Amino acid sequence: MCLSGVDYFSTLGYQPGIALLAAGALAPLATLILVAVTLLGAVPVYRAVAAKSPHGLGSVALVENIVHGWKAKFLILVLLGFALTDFMVTITLSSSDASAHLLHSTSSPWLIPLTVGLIVVLAAVFMRGFTEAVSVAVVIVGVYLSLTTVVIAVAMYHVVTDGAVVSAWWASLWHSQGNPWMVLLVAVIVFPKLALGLSGFETGVSVMPLIRADNLEQRIHRGKLLVTVSAAIMSVFLISSAFVCALLIPETQYSPGGAADGRALAYLAQLYLGDAFGLVYAIASVAILWFAGASAMAGMLALIPRYLPRYGMAPEWARRSRPMVLLLSALAIVIVLIFRADVDAQSGAYATGVLVLLVSGAVSVAVLSDRKLLPVLTALVLGVTLLANVVERPDGLKVAAFFIAAIVAVSLFSRWRRGYELRDVGVTFNPSAERILQAHSTGSSLTIIPSAPGGGDAKVRGMRMRGRVRGPVVLLEVTLVDPSSYAEELCVRGGNDDGVPVLRVAAPSVANAVAVIALRIQAMTGITPDVYFEWSSGSPLREAARYLFTGRGQNATATQEILRRAEADEDRRPRIHVD
Repeated sequence: MCLSGVDYFSTLGYQPGIALLAAGALAPLATLILVAVTLLGAVPVYRAVAAKSPHGLGSVALVENIVHGWKAKFLILVLLGFALTDFMVTITLSSSDASAHLLHSTSSPWLIPLTVGLIVVLAAVFMRGFTEAVSVAVVIVGVYLSLTTVVIAVAMYHVVTDGAVVSAWWASLWHSQGNPWMVLLVAVIVFPKLALGLSGFETGVSVMPLIRADNLEQRIHRGKLLVTVSAAIMSVFLISSAFVCALLIPETQYSPGGAADGRALAYLAQLYLGDAFGLVYAIASVAILWFAGASAMAGMLALIPRYLPRYGMAPEWARRSRPMVLLLSALAIVIVLIFRADVDAQSGAYATGVLVLLVSGAVSVAVLSDRKLLPVLTALVLGVTLLANVVERPDGLKVAAFFIAAIVAVSLFSRWRRGYELRDVGVTFNPSAERILQAHSTGSSLTIIPSAPGGGDAKVRGMRMRGRVRGPVVLLEVTLVDPSSYAEELCVRGGNDDGVPVLRVAAPSVANAVAVIALRIQAMTGITPDVYFEWSSGSPLREAARYLFTGRGQNATATQEILRRAEADEDRRPRIHVD
């Protein structure tokens, strides 16, 4: 909870100030709407996400259960682009805000160097080890929430004992609008500006694999508990902090450039508890804002390695934590330099990423769930909030579009580069297939003719008529299944087609299946197979693109190249023949 909470709870460092700037005296009511959306919408949705995706893949995983093939891959890449926007900007925005807290300025020349330094230290913590990151998160969250409880309790005491404060706020509230319905309407209108208070749900489910559990059912139960408890704690802090800040902080202080600008609770801590406590609270605020990036880093280390390498859209080293930490930290530093560590400039991108993931989660749950009313209403509310945020701060969508374009381009390039890798994740032969191999491995040669289902008999007759093959042959029928998949375990079944023995297999790529099975047959029988293809018609460029996206095309040359890369010794390599 603390690892995901450093992101979620850290928003208390700036959320009350954002609420004051957006709504003024209406900040408590607008925050109340935020809490209602959290508890009545986001929590039920993400409890369902936790149940349907207990392995830490979050709402993105639910999309895989709804859409299939290349459409699913591209949709997931788009969602990963938004997730990357959310998590990367969490690191940069929180580090920037921590630097502003530390320097008491948003224009200091030290702002950018200090922000970069905080990101480097965060990377160093993760380079040392994940356990250390969790331990640091527990300490920081525990200290920060304890100190925040003291600040809010003392501030509430001043509100209760000073009746004039409540009267002044009440008068300001009705003087500004004069109509209870207008008050409610304005609170609803400003609600999208408070959307940053919804962060943390995606990272909450992404850390589910870390939950100790005896079985999957227990992990799901505890994952739901984590989401619920985090949201309940945060809701109490959001409402109480918005209330005391709205009543006790003058507009001149929370306005841009004021003493409470961006640090409302820190201002109250210093005002009512003295400079010493204020300094301690400021340090705790800086610590949790800085370490909010740990939650985002954990989320990216959970998401990216579990999708892109599996799709063949990233190198295998992307599964390892340390190289990814270095890469993501370098990217975060670039973002800080582009935005010049400006918190306001980054908040639009942050809110866009958060809301898109929340909307995708709600829509996915609505599609997969039997009870659709609540997730549909949640999706509508969050969708309208997202639209309002994009209209008011279109820069967020531009940043997300950059990440989406980058991740799609890099993924397709990687898929192309890895197109000729041997994708051997396991091959099993059923008893019929084993008997066929035993019967045809008594000599010194073994002839294999790949074919599409149902077309093998004509292919064998044609090759015999042209004198290309003599003696016994074995057909290898490859049925294409979801060519967007990169690698799957191959299950080979034996059969017979008009007296010709047939090995049947379903695979996402013809060439790779032939190469993998030929090497396995060689290892099992000790005979180097001769594999006979027919030339593919069409231009080489079209056939190459066809191979990449459909799993067929240039089968002979693709199989030869896969085998060449997999087996350096030409004498031990299955021989490819083309008719």
